[in-house]
Parts: sequence; C-alpha cells; structure tokens
Amino acid sequence: MNGQFAQLVPYFLAFHVLTLALWCAGLIALPLMLSRHDPAISQADYGRIRRYTHFAYTLCVTPAAVLAVASGTVLVFLRDAFTPWMFLKLVFVGALVLTHGWVGHTVTLMEETHGLHRPPHPGLQTMATFVPILAILFLVLDKPDLSEFRFPHWLSQPQGGQLPFLAPSR
Repeated sequence: MNGQFAQLVPYFLAFHVLTLALWCAGLIALPLMLSRHDPAISQADYGRIRRYTHFAYTLCVTPAAVLAVASGTVLVFLRDAFTPWMFLKLVFVGALVLTHGWVGHTVTLMEETHGLHRPPHPGLQTMATFVPILAILFLVLDKPDLSEFRFPHWLSQPQGGQLPFLAPSR
C-alpha cells in the first residue's frame, strides 16, 4: 500500500460499509414493498406505493450500490487485496448485482403494467439477496486460506496470444 494513501483506507472502509449496508437493506426491503402492490387497493394507495418503490430503487438503492462497488474497488487497490478469497467474494458481489437487476426489473414491470404484473414471492428475492450477503460476510470476516484451490492452467499462466483488438502502447 502506498504510504501517502494509507491514511485514506479507514475512510474508504467506513464509506464502503455504510453504502453496502444501505444497498443490502434496500435489496431486502424492496421485495417486501413490491409485495404491497395489490391492484385491489385504492388507486391513490397503489400510486403511492408505486412511487415509493420507484424512488427507493432509483434514488437510494442504486446509488448506494454504485458507491459500494466503487469504494470497494478503491479498497482492493489501496490494500493490495489480490487474494483468492477476494476473487471468490467478487463472484458473490456479482450475484448481488444480478439480484439488484432482478429487483429493478420487477420494479419496472410493476410501474409499466399498471397492476397486471404480479411480483414474485418476496421470500424468493429476499433469499436471493441473503445468500450472497452471508457468503460475502463469511469471506470477509474469515478470510479463508484458499491457496490449495488451483485455478486451471489457462487462467493462471500467460498464453502468449494476441488480444482480439489493438491495445494502446506508450
């Protein structure tokens, strides 16, 4: 880690944890909010719930996700955390991003179909959120030694091939 940036690590870490908590809480709360989209309620109540889910997703959960991923990326480079457990963690972060997209797609369908689309059971999307969260927590808190895990040869050694595009040279 570069000495001049070492003092920034605690700030980036606190910001990362804060935005990650907001992102995960939103991914847990949004399916529960979506389950309240019942066409049998009054139009005013339905419109209010629809607006709340839209604004929660677009103004709170998505910016928190972007900031969590960005600050996490900065932390990987500041702490030089290029270890096997970190790469496995990034797989689960990808699963969290996929869940985020699924919840966002559900929010969009609820807005555009005016009560014709029924959201999936909230437990399904909540479980799709909890599994990556728990896996990420386990990996971050335990930092397991995955050195015995061997990547395939083609992933761990340069292959000497040419890139399919021209790379800029200095």
